[in-house]
Amino acid sequence: MPPATPPLLLALAAVTLSLPALAQDRPQVVATTGMVADTAAVLAGECAEVTAMMGPGIDPHLYRPTPRDVQALNGADLIVYSGLSLEGQLADVLERYASQIPTLAVAEAAIPPEDLIATGDSYGVDPHVWMDVSLWSRTIAPMAEALAERAPDCAEAIAGRAASHAERLSDLDAWVGEAIATIPEDRRILVTAHDAFGYYARAYGIAVEAVQGISTDAEAGIADIRDTAQLLVDTATPAVFVESTINPRTIEAVIAAAAAQGHAVSVGDPLYSDALGEPGTPAGTYVGMIVENTTNIVVALGGAIPPLPERLR
Repeated sequence: MPPATPPLLLALAAVTLSLPALAQDRPQVVATTGMVADTAAVLAGECAEVTAMMGPGIDPHLYRPTPRDVQALNGADLIVYSGLSLEGQLADVLERYASQIPTLAVAEAAIPPEDLIATGDSYGVDPHVWMDVSLWSRTIAPMAEALAERAPDCAEAIAGRAASHAERLSDLDAWVGEAIATIPEDRRILVTAHDAFGYYARAYGIAVEAVQGISTDAEAGIADIRDTAQLLVDTATPAVFVESTINPRTIEAVIAAAAAQGHAVSVGDPLYSDALGEPGTPAGTYVGMIVENTTNIVVALGGAIPPLPERLR
């Protein structure tokens, strides 16, 4: 399990739980990551107000709640988060809220253990389940149910949006697989700074190598950098990638180590792993983030982007 929650955070949660919830016209939903918040917002429509705690570029593994977060949590009618230890020490605080506020860990509620990737580390399983669109689509049902309980007059509308969104994600899942299949087979190696693409690799048929592990708590070591550089040389991989929440210095060290062996490697356009892009940009939604990631990977590794299905345009 991740490290124990610092006493200050526990004390903060214990004190703030006693504060009265704010009166609101619509149910107030507080979500942790952008992926959870975006899905909840799509399902809620105008029936609930969804607030994301973590914006673009924020690493959920290392996140610490702010006083504004605590205020939002105290006013929430529903708290939704990914779970599987993704949110690190914040999860301990959220679990304490569960005694007074409905709280849902969507990945834990939707995905059975046999479909998770075991890691053999303190996490136990890889929490980055949204990288497999078919897995993430399973979170729609428990989120829709929780939202309908908070806004019963909107239950039918929420169910309709859930069905429509599930169809979009089915199209997205098929499109990603089609796009990755256009990459020449000997180039289907995705080298990233942070090991967040395991589910993507399993679902869509591409090998993934990362310099850093599942969590970003620890720095990559010299051996990790050397081994990754050797892989690039041995496989003639043309590009590597840095995620939007990760410091690029580790990948820069890998590129330099590969160059020292005579192999030039380019840096592909940034990928989004633990956070969405800026609001209003294509990567500012879950669907857009997956499309942009896939596009960047396929282009850098020599594939061809197929047309987007109508429901994704």
